[in-house]
Amino acid sequence: MERSLLKLLEQDARLTDKQIAVMLGKEVGDIKKMIEEYEKEGTILGYRAVIDWDKVGNETVSALIELKITPQKDRGFDHVAERICNYDEVKSVYLMSGGFDLALFIAGKTMREVAYFVVEKLAPLEFVTSTATHFILHKYKEEGILFAPSKEDARTNVL
Repeated sequence: MERSLLKLLEQDARLTDKQIAVMLGKEVGDIKKMIEEYEKEGTILGYRAVIDWDKVGNETVSALIELKITPQKDRGFDHVAERICNYDEVKSVYLMSGGFDLALFIAGKTMREVAYFVVEKLAPLEFVTSTATHFILHKYKEEGILFAPSKEDARTNVL
């Protein structure tokens, strides 16, 4: 039941307590209590909509930045991640396996702004040993939601 409730909210946070109660065969009061408890204990961290900003003319640049870092003595990767999370440009931070230690998703108004963030704010940090920046050219799917394909293929055939 716990996972079912959380899955329903994850798929559509706009569902009402009444709708969820009907779907799960529970009382509305029980659903309200469970949701309140999940929010209180930090299992539910927030609610949000996935927006296709391109459709409203919001010109932003997104990038995935991979970082190699030196873990901090007695604090590991957590201290580094906490410091990086404090930047407004940083939307997500993940500890990774593989060739890099951290993966960051950031957003800026222009490619220059993103580059400035990497060069002036990230790279100089004493624990950062290298970075790799990958600009996101087009979103196809985010948070399990497909973005609508462009209406018309503007490419031309070259023979």
